[in-house]
Amino acid sequence: MNHSAGSLPQVVAVLPAAGIGSRMQTDCPKQYLTIGNQTILEHAIHALLRHPRVRQAIVAIGPDDGHFSRLPIARDPRVVVTVGGQQRADSVMAGLQLAGDAEWVLVHDAARPCLHADDLERLLAITEHSKVGGILAAPVRDTMKRAESGVAAIAHTVERQDLWHALTPQLFPQALLKQCLQRAMDEGANVTDEASALEHCGYHPLLVAGRADNIKVTRPEDLRLAAFYLTQLNQ
Repeated sequence: MNHSAGSLPQVVAVLPAAGIGSRMQTDCPKQYLTIGNQTILEHAIHALLRHPRVRQAIVAIGPDDGHFSRLPIARDPRVVVTVGGQQRADSVMAGLQLAGDAEWVLVHDAARPCLHADDLERLLAITEHSKVGGILAAPVRDTMKRAESGVAAIAHTVERQDLWHALTPQLFPQALLKQCLQRAMDEGANVTDEASALEHCGYHPLLVAGRADNIKVTRPEDLRLAAFYLTQLNQ
């Protein structure tokens, strides 16, 4: 893949945003909670579209979503909407149907608003030497415990060396991601992120070290932390 600097392959981003985020204990889906004057989803989309190689963001929303069309970003010509499915993989597949001839696809969590431009740049750089792709990830720093099955008691300590927290975006060749997602879904694999679909098919995506402040807003206390990180990013 020897692209000159001016001819690096264009990338399309897919954001699965059909979830309702029940752990947030709020009436509206978590991606529509606001930080500053924008929703979490808008922060996530803007972080991707700021990069010149990302030509389009495809957002997969729920069938009964009454929020997205009201957002200013819905009128951005680079933003396309489709209807997602029950599972994350269904929403990503729906997004991929609109990705056209894009060679590479970024998949990013709708509730991950604090992506740093440097991390995105490092991840996109792997297109020059990888045919499989990779993910942003952060090495585990805490001591990890495995619980006894169904019981809140420690079974044993898990060796944290070589353990990583999977983050997003995750970046793969579009054709390979489609093929692996479809096979993983057909074979009933547990597809918790896009990388797990490639792993199911025997591939080994790269781990690209990313910042630990690229958090996913899943619980009420995450909202204030994300707001703090965003003020730091924008200074």
